[in-house]
Amino acid sequence: MKKNTTHNVYENPLISRYSSNEMLGIFSPRFKFGTWRRLWLALAESQAELGLPVTTRQLAQMRRNLDEIDFNRAARYEKKFRHDVMAHVHTFGDAAPLARPIIHLGATSAFVGDNTDLIQMRKGLELIRARLLRIIELLGRFARRYRKLATLGYTHFQPAQLTTAGKRATLWCYDFTLDLEEIHYRINSICFRGVKGTTGTQASFLKLFNGNHKKVARLEKMVASKMGFTKTSPVSGQTYNRKIDANVLASLCGIAQSAHKISNDVRLLAHLKQIEEPFEKSQIGSSAMAYKRNPMRSERITSLSRYVISLASSPAMTAAEQWFERTLDDSANKRLAVAEAFLAVDSILCILANVVDGLVVYPKVIAAAIQAELPFMATENIIMAAVNAGGDRQQLHEAVRTHSMAAAAEVKQHGRANDLIKRLKNDPAFAKVDFKNVLKAEHYIGRSPEQVDEFLREVVGPIKRKFRKYALAVDMELQV
Repeated sequence: MKKNTTHNVYENPLISRYSSNEMLGIFSPRFKFGTWRRLWLALAESQAELGLPVTTRQLAQMRRNLDEIDFNRAARYEKKFRHDVMAHVHTFGDAAPLARPIIHLGATSAFVGDNTDLIQMRKGLELIRARLLRIIELLGRFARRYRKLATLGYTHFQPAQLTTAGKRATLWCYDFTLDLEEIHYRINSICFRGVKGTTGTQASFLKLFNGNHKKVARLEKMVASKMGFTKTSPVSGQTYNRKIDANVLASLCGIAQSAHKISNDVRLLAHLKQIEEPFEKSQIGSSAMAYKRNPMRSERITSLSRYVISLASSPAMTAAEQWFERTLDDSANKRLAVAEAFLAVDSILCILANVVDGLVVYPKVIAAAIQAELPFMATENIIMAAVNAGGDRQQLHEAVRTHSMAAAAEVKQHGRANDLIKRLKNDPAFAKVDFKNVLKAEHYIGRSPEQVDEFLREVVGPIKRKFRKYALAVDMELQV
């Protein structure tokens, strides 16, 4: 690979701008090829333990050179052999010459390539799980803080019954709790491809062990254990089942859907001036319009989320396209789609944590929006209060309908304030109604505060206890 030392070569913005050092490290060449060497070492150690002629000196030399990778030498070998695995076999052999004769013994390229892919995806999912826990924690805090803050609910982005800002946050949070359970399931369901041989029959290893089936079976379990897996794929062709990639990216796609949804809501709330994402002191919203406070973080999240959603189709098509025991049209696609989906979701969750942690709420704007719509929403309560004071329900309903139509005309046709309450107060039929009490917003939020409490206690609390050990202290230093 040529190193980009100029500004004349395309740079992937997921690398240069968005993804974290942790996720970049998981999908880095050093992690990949270092894992190849650890797989070769685990294979050689297990073969030695099962009686093959692999010496302690060979193993010791391999251990000393696990991370001393000469990438330039590997690139020269790859140019010569046109084969990346053999290039690294030779490079490792040069670093550990005593072990050269037994490196990759009985294995096929998929032994290092596929098993490393599975390890990378599992580690990537573990990092994503930690990011999700952070999002759930932050949304839980927001929900608790604003559990009683009445706000307009919107259906079809039209004013509907009231809810609370905290209750709305539980809707966002619930999406991510579902994603968390899905990611946790994926982590635990990933099996090691194992030691399967060229077409998955383990024929080469059976030959090495002179037809001893038990030793071949033990070899696979030993290598898997050394690499941190308790389960291996029960059967395979040359590669692990490509549905694993499709399922993993479907899970990442689910996170992108959740992130897109909350970010769109924040963008709409910013337009309403009710809630905004954090805005830095020296941040510029527009090069032309100096007054603007564009929701650029939320826009970036929706943009990256669309990209992840689009990527999810590639592994699905790849899984469908595999012929018999394998075909190589998966390789180039996997290198792009899988890694970039992980990098993009990592970016999304880091940016989203920054947004949620710094959300700015404007209660007075929210209250003003409520007052502009509440007169219409309160009409049923007003009618019931007037009936309790001795009025006729049908006559009162017709009066409210007539006044409502007139008030709506004032708002829509003349751009004036909603004067429905004034009209009703001046109508003798409603003279005994306590309008001050009827128009209190807290009468219209239902069980929103209690639902927040229940959600935090019954959903978020158990998640925090269950996943406490998985909450990592991860680097959030990103360009957000």
